[in-house]
Amino acid sequence: MAKGGRTNRAAAGGDIVIVGAGLAGLFTALKLAPAAVTLVSPAPLGEGAASAWAQGGIAAAVGEGDTPELHAADTVRAGAGIVDERIARLVAMEAGERVRDLLAYGVPFDRDLAGHFVLSREAAHSASRVVRVSGDKAGLAIMEAVIHAVRRTRSITVLEDFSALRLISTGNRVTGVELARTDDPAAVHVLDGARAVVLATGGIGGLYAVTTNPPHARGEGVAIAVQAGAAIADAEFVQFHPTALDVGLDPAPLATEALRGEGAVLINAAGERFMAGLHPDAELAPRDVVARAVFAEIAAGRGAFLDCRNAIGPRLPTAFPTVYERCRAAGIDPVTEPVPVAPAEHYHMGGVRTDEWGRTGAAGLWAAGEVASTGLHGANRLASNSLLETVVFGARVAADIARLERGRTTQLELSRTRATHLPDFAARAEAIRIIRTTMSRHVGVEREAEGLDVALKTLVSVADAAEGDPVIGNAVLAARLVAECALRRKESRGAHYRRDFPHPSPRWQRRSAITLAGLDLRSALESGALSGVIGTE
Repeated sequence: MAKGGRTNRAAAGGDIVIVGAGLAGLFTALKLAPAAVTLVSPAPLGEGAASAWAQGGIAAAVGEGDTPELHAADTVRAGAGIVDERIARLVAMEAGERVRDLLAYGVPFDRDLAGHFVLSREAAHSASRVVRVSGDKAGLAIMEAVIHAVRRTRSITVLEDFSALRLISTGNRVTGVELARTDDPAAVHVLDGARAVVLATGGIGGLYAVTTNPPHARGEGVAIAVQAGAAIADAEFVQFHPTALDVGLDPAPLATEALRGEGAVLINAAGERFMAGLHPDAELAPRDVVARAVFAEIAAGRGAFLDCRNAIGPRLPTAFPTVYERCRAAGIDPVTEPVPVAPAEHYHMGGVRTDEWGRTGAAGLWAAGEVASTGLHGANRLASNSLLETVVFGARVAADIARLERGRTTQLELSRTRATHLPDFAARAEAIRIIRTTMSRHVGVEREAEGLDVALKTLVSVADAAEGDPVIGNAVLAARLVAECALRRKESRGAHYRRDFPHPSPRWQRRSAITLAGLDLRSALESGALSGVIGTE
């Protein structure tokens, strides 16, 4: 906790604290009502949340002839051998109920004239089961409805423009969080005395130079959780979406997979389809397969383009308005010309290891959404399972806290203390640039030992140069966890591809886990203080 004299106290909200205000945080807060909740958001609600950018929708077996068992089987198959099958079945079974929750909050899912859901089919699904809104506006519509519900729920207090620096522990229990505010860099703001703390901080996209996620999502939830004693699972598995628009924007706009579900194809600059000969499912192959193929075409100088002209053509402006508008803003008409695409960091299958109730193993701390690793996604997330996991586990976390943390609600106070480190914003920006370049170059779509070693050494150097800046410290720690676990897994599986170990190995057909002590062991070994072999914990 930062030292210094406290200069200000202000009433906050209830003593259940949720850090993060994407769909995971918002849904958990709603499900906790009428219990009093303090919801901490890094920006005004709805701004900069990756959930709002999700285009495809929510996967749920709600169509005729589809079943949760089939959905779970597709999830297991896509996850390349390390999905927790019990979790896959649980999530698939609860999907329909969570979709009904969202309907009750006012989400206008697409329906036909008979009132049935209009369902899309995405890669690696054996059926059309993606519940959508206006073709490609599911994330935005869901967030708008849920934010409206939060605003009218009196038990939820929202603290906007605060981001997490570290967790506070009292004894062996997490009881609060230290926060930073962008307009108050000389201070650390403290919320302590919580009955329960929920991490819903999102993913790690901001650690990469090309991402479809908000640049501020740099894995701080993973970093502060591991420092509080939680384990991190499957950190090496980072999903790259194969069809981000390659138009020089940060973040990179997404061309939803539903386009390929409707028949759009991938071609190179010569107009040649390159997926048909690589996988039986061609453009609807698992995302890791498609991402590597797109990466290879670009690396070979042939370029990669998404061709919607024949399959969708004139329907694009109304069927997929988000993609159409983003293409037009970049000077591309996707109705009449192919769209340049490239792989972009899209989703982190790894995160804070949780059980089926979102418990992290650190007393008092739960996690939900992309920051968590539940075992659902394995090595390669099935399309549109991310929003589903978010609402299923948001509801489960809320139910668990309501059951375990009964007691009189108290109002927390937000304390302001003097920061021990006044940030050098120019140095911080340069450090973030180096982290993003390093991760994309060496811990990206394809990896190998030499590059991963370079990445780890570079990251340690960045941390040393940051001179205690907690924002850089957290970003470096999250990046090191990904790179270290990628180095340890000496095989290729799902989204983790090693050029020096290009095939899956039966001995690695298991989830990985690492703690802060396990990460620090590497540094001790390199310094000669210890000797031995580093393995997966």
